[in-house]
Amino acid sequence: MDNREYQALKTALLWHLDAGADQPFAEAPQGLIGPAQEQAAPKGDDYGKNESEGVVPRSVHPEASPDVPLGAAEARTESLKLALAAQTLAELRAAIAGFDGIGLKATATTMVLSDGNPEAPVMLVGEAPGAEEDRQGKPFVGESGLLLDRILASAGLDRKAAEPLRSIYISNILNWRPPGNRTPTPAEVMVSLPFIERHIQLVKPKLLIFAGGVAAQALLGSTEGISRLRGRWFDYLPQTPELRDGAVPIPALATFHPSYLLRTPAQKRLVWGDMLMLLEKRRDLEII
Repeated sequence: MDNREYQALKTALLWHLDAGADQPFAEAPQGLIGPAQEQAAPKGDDYGKNESEGVVPRSVHPEASPDVPLGAAEARTESLKLALAAQTLAELRAAIAGFDGIGLKATATTMVLSDGNPEAPVMLVGEAPGAEEDRQGKPFVGESGLLLDRILASAGLDRKAAEPLRSIYISNILNWRPPGNRTPTPAEVMVSLPFIERHIQLVKPKLLIFAGGVAAQALLGSTEGISRLRGRWFDYLPQTPELRDGAVPIPALATFHPSYLLRTPAQKRLVWGDMLMLLEKRRDLEII
């Protein structure tokens, strides 16, 4: 297969992913790529789009995934040690800033930790910083951030609101931008997971929103695509075993990432439904 054919197939695949077709009928396209051609095809999942909805880490556990390189398990051990030691958000920020076990730190410009009010009862977690987030040091800014703000406003939430009940707290699985806004690798998610799960523990939200497939799969321990995960409430518990002692389930709602909605605006109607679910849950919990 030459590069032109490969690019054509890649474009067709992305079109189907954007349309929500995240479950294959077979392990490989029939009659298109044989074993020899498959070996010659370029590897990787850098589509130049953050939060690619159909390309997600297969596992966050090194023993279960062939994609996790040597050394990642040791880095995960260190990130867990630092996460467990952090007793405040300031200590967690310092721990992440000083952690050198993830290569993204060397290519990113700025560490991106959070935005919004940490006292808010609702916390949203996305995938990773993009180019604009990397420049500003805040999650969900730029065009994607503006769309997220409009989505949250439909549920009565504003990250800039001083009153906790009207505000929201926002973070990501990863704190450093992947080059080219590519999808995080399984190793990067695995190493970063103790940090974001400790982050959630320190904030103690009453409700969680997972924006995009990578965040939803990693924090719910699921292999289902975001099209199947969204629109449902889950009971979130840490996927990191060492953080489970005394953990109380938190209602969690998965939804599409705003960058995906910018590419497929027809799916906004589904997110509107998700926000109605969020509004109803806030009323039930009397956090509105």
